Amino acid sequence: MRKFYLLVVAVLAVQQLYSQTQDQNIEMKGLIAKEAKSFAKKMTAYNINPNTLNYDLQYQRMDVTLNPSVYNISGSVTSHFKPTQSMSSIYFDLANTLTVSQVQYHGSNLIFQQLPTKELKIDFPASLPANVLDSLTIKYAGPPDTANSAFATGTQNGNFILSTLNEPYGAQDWFPTKQSMNDKIDRFDFKITTPSQYSVAANGKLMSETSLPNGQKLTFWRTMYPTSAYLIALAITNFVKLNDTMGNPPFPFVNYLYPTSASNPSIMADIDWTKQIMNTFETYFGLYPFRNEKYGHMEFQYGGTCMEHQTMSSMSGWNKPVIAHELAHQWFGDKVTCGAWNDIWLNEGFATFGEHLANEKLLLTTPQFMTYLLGQKDNITSSPGGSTYVPDSKLGNIGDIFSGRLSYSKGAYVLRMIKWILGDTVFYQAIKDYHSRPNLAYNYAKTQDLNASLLQSTGKDFTEFFNDWIYGEGYPTYTIKWRQVGNQVTFKVSQIQSSPTVSFFEMPLPIKVTGTGGETAYFALNNTSNNQYFTESVSFPVASVQFNYEYQMLEKNSTVAQDNTLSTEELSIDQFSLYPNPAKNELYVKGIDKPTEYTIHFVDGKLVRKDKYQPNKPINISELVPGTYIFTIKEKNIKFIKH
Repeated sequence: MRKFYLLVVAVLAVQQLYSQTQDQNIEMKGLIAKEAKSFAKKMTAYNINPNTLNYDLQYQRMDVTLNPSVYNISGSVTSHFKPTQSMSSIYFDLANTLTVSQVQYHGSNLIFQQLPTKELKIDFPASLPANVLDSLTIKYAGPPDTANSAFATGTQNGNFILSTLNEPYGAQDWFPTKQSMNDKIDRFDFKITTPSQYSVAANGKLMSETSLPNGQKLTFWRTMYPTSAYLIALAITNFVKLNDTMGNPPFPFVNYLYPTSASNPSIMADIDWTKQIMNTFETYFGLYPFRNEKYGHMEFQYGGTCMEHQTMSSMSGWNKPVIAHELAHQWFGDKVTCGAWNDIWLNEGFATFGEHLANEKLLLTTPQFMTYLLGQKDNITSSPGGSTYVPDSKLGNIGDIFSGRLSYSKGAYVLRMIKWILGDTVFYQAIKDYHSRPNLAYNYAKTQDLNASLLQSTGKDFTEFFNDWIYGEGYPTYTIKWRQVGNQVTFKVSQIQSSPTVSFFEMPLPIKVTGTGGETAYFALNNTSNNQYFTESVSFPVASVQFNYEYQMLEKNSTVAQDNTLSTEELSIDQFSLYPNPAKNELYVKGIDKPTEYTIHFVDGKLVRKDKYQPNKPINISELVPGTYIFTIKEKNIKFIKH
């Protein structure tokens, strides 16, 4: 989604980059607050209009007249659609401020109604069969609805400008379309007539500009890539048009800029830097998904706002992290679009991770990047609750949907943690696979689709991980104690959670061991239960142990301390295990050799059973209802699933 930008400085020197790592989280809060305010009138708590589920919208041609000095639109939109079932009428989303004068269908005029629900209902003379491509043309005119601020006229540097910003449900304010998050428009043509002194920027490839009588001009843009209605956009003013190439092999890099921007060296340097971050993203994310058309930017007058319109981001200001954020959206948000606003983190978390990547590879030194990550981590853990996933009950709350802490920053950090779990090579290949899946590429995705893709790519099931970090709330706090005996270092790891919605965060814990002579060793302790022991071989005397040494994971106020009282008797419980898991009728316990009390709780903490384990005898769980439980014995907690 759109990223809000505060222009603090024009050029970031090395010192300013370091300052950015300290101030970026404060700035982000301001950006997201501004974003939320702008959406306060726009967000409706729905993802799909049920009246538009019975057809696939395959093509739209917009043939309209626009003048930046006049708040009005007139012309027609032709739609090609394929019914998914027999249908006697069709609905389009369309604002009531626009007046439909005619609906043409195979040379005849159809009966239509403009409904109070901002829908256009069109009746056919006979039922249309399923799976047969058909088309109609809607002629309309009027002032676009102002409630969503999706269509705007104004001035820039004394020149008239017209531009659009549909997200999330503003497309209907200026043209008839289908906004449901289950169908993309497969192809879209813009045929825009304007006064000849203006240039039109839009999605896709510029096909032609044709001079017309009476000082008019026809501009024709075409995109052949499936596009969500909220990503359809145009801007019209006295642009300077800059045509270049980027990437290897090269493809068009097109920028439509205000004359003042085109003559500003610092802005032009930022725009030219887009070539560098494109190369970086193509290395780590895969080939740019719209190479057959272009990438570029068009300036617009939505102050403080930038938006990832497909193939051509709309910009009201410039800096490198914002350029990176909008470019990352082309893969994550445009090519693969969140299938419901509940899953907005799939757009915003990935785009913010793009900022991580830009900072790590191009913009910051390693110490500066660590400072940046610490700021992100501190911001995310500044409150004990809140889920990255937006539940239905909060879809009407703008602050929950556009949460800088959760949808943006935590979403990005979840990806960083997946990268830590998988390793860089496997992770980046897995996200290339994700946006390339035939069922997801140029389509919609939800969190469960990402989970399924990761499983297919890596063989690792992230269901529990997503339950904790996406659907659950909060973060862990660790107490880590260590003791060295000879060449063995023993660790005891305890964990508490900031929110009761998560009973335990299972994570590989990043540990750095430093020796008295400066030697180092690195470990990933697979922490699956509380008060868990680990033993690692270290060939040198240990001076210190550091946890989360590169901020690989989210946690807060964790402590690491040497404890030479750690008992080898306690250590024997490290061999404890509970199996099978998942289980159906019986559980077995390994590592407990005497009768020991145990408990079974629901994940919400409610006690299910308290009993005594008898060594070498199974625990009968046949009467438990299927679900997830916590088994506790000798202060160790193991999560198990009953089938």
